[in-house]
Amino acid sequence: MPVIALSILVQIACAVHCVRNGRNQMWLMVIIFLSIPGCLAYALFEILPDYAGRREVRAVKQAAAKAIDPERDLRRAREALDTADTAANRTAIADSLGALGRWDEAIPHYETAQARAPGADRGLQLKLAVACFEAGRSERARALLEELPPSGSQSENDRAALLLARLLEEGGEAARALAIYADVGERLPGAEAQCRQAALLIARGRRGEARPLLEEAERRAKRMDRYERAKHADMYDWAAETLAELRR
Repeated sequence: MPVIALSILVQIACAVHCVRNGRNQMWLMVIIFLSIPGCLAYALFEILPDYAGRREVRAVKQAAAKAIDPERDLRRAREALDTADTAANRTAIADSLGALGRWDEAIPHYETAQARAPGADRGLQLKLAVACFEAGRSERARALLEELPPSGSQSENDRAALLLARLLEEGGEAARALAIYADVGERLPGAEAQCRQAALLIARGRRGEARPLLEEAERRAKRMDRYERAKHADMYDWAAETLAELRR
């Protein structure tokens, strides 16, 4: 009964909003006959756009669109490729496949894009390295990173260095990985470098050195908005739980 009552209240609220704000009266049919799904659709397309300027609302809408139709971007990229087989369209397909976790499929598209790009493209090479890393092709990922020319952007250089550190850690070169984590962690936003450095230190029995890193991760997490934090929720949850254990 409480669920039914709540459903009715939500329907009433949406119907009142629709009438008072002069929205298309067809929404009333959707709200009445589709109940909660109809109310969610009304909120998504009629209420949230009023706040579309807010970054948080845009994030919610994008997440909802991906949840409803996760392959939408991939379909659009394939349609664009059918029109013109360009490096940009190949890259868009590869990006979409990567977002779906289909890294093995993304790699040949990045390779084709690289071959068709006019001159060396550092951004494409880095994307290919990421795809190779995620697909388990660590040796090739490392070779691509080590051949990567420096960027004029320190942030881009730091992102590439962070990936190299992960490859070094995977390859057993802990000292080099720790040094890179410490270096890029001073500049990169978020706390991925601190969390990875702390995890590696803990794995090597250096728990005391890990605690200040996790405390820094905790401070940074508190300064983030909830949507930004949610992107890496597993990492920040691990950091909080591990820090609580170290404090005991």
